[in-house]
Amino acid sequence: MNKIIFILIFFLSLFGYENMSAQERVPGGIKVKAIVIDGDTIPYVELAEIKVYGKKVFKTNKERKQWDKLVKNVKKVYPLAKIAGIKMREYEAILIHIKDERSKKILMQNAEKALKSQFEKDIRQLTFSQGRILIKLIDRETGKTSYQIIREFRGMIQAVFWQTLARIFENNLKDEYDPFGEDKAIEEIVLKIESGDI
Repeated sequence: MNKIIFILIFFLSLFGYENMSAQERVPGGIKVKAIVIDGDTIPYVELAEIKVYGKKVFKTNKERKQWDKLVKNVKKVYPLAKIAGIKMREYEAILIHIKDERSKKILMQNAEKALKSQFEKDIRQLTFSQGRILIKLIDRETGKTSYQIIREFRGMIQAVFWQTLARIFENNLKDEYDPFGEDKAIEEIVLKIESGDI
């Protein structure tokens, strides 16, 4: 039992003692939750989930090239999707407090102009496959498809127009992100980006 406690305390010291506030630190150790089992007090610590991936093994050189291309594409569009999620939450928080439809429309027009001036160049340089990945990642970051976002902020007519245009170029603004199915490889890459492994 003492070995287990020692190992737990050792790992706690590795995972964030420096990041704890002064109230969480105690002389000679770390203040942690504890549970009592059969009269023994045992430290109880919730550690952040750590994903571990084995080395990627490819059957063919073509498979490796496809993976490298997907990594490159996700790395290019993921920051745009993150920004889209942040901006959407900002605008939703502002729109909650605005009751007047005219004021909402003006706010959204100004927001659209600001976003265009900031990101139009980057978005115009995307390839079709990068655009398809961006559509999926926007759903991942916001919980809404691109079609739903356009419909909420610009109206049904604009949403139908952009969906029709997307379909002409073999994209679909209604595509949903599926991290356990079709988009499993993209999810793996995103998690590696977030953990700093790529």
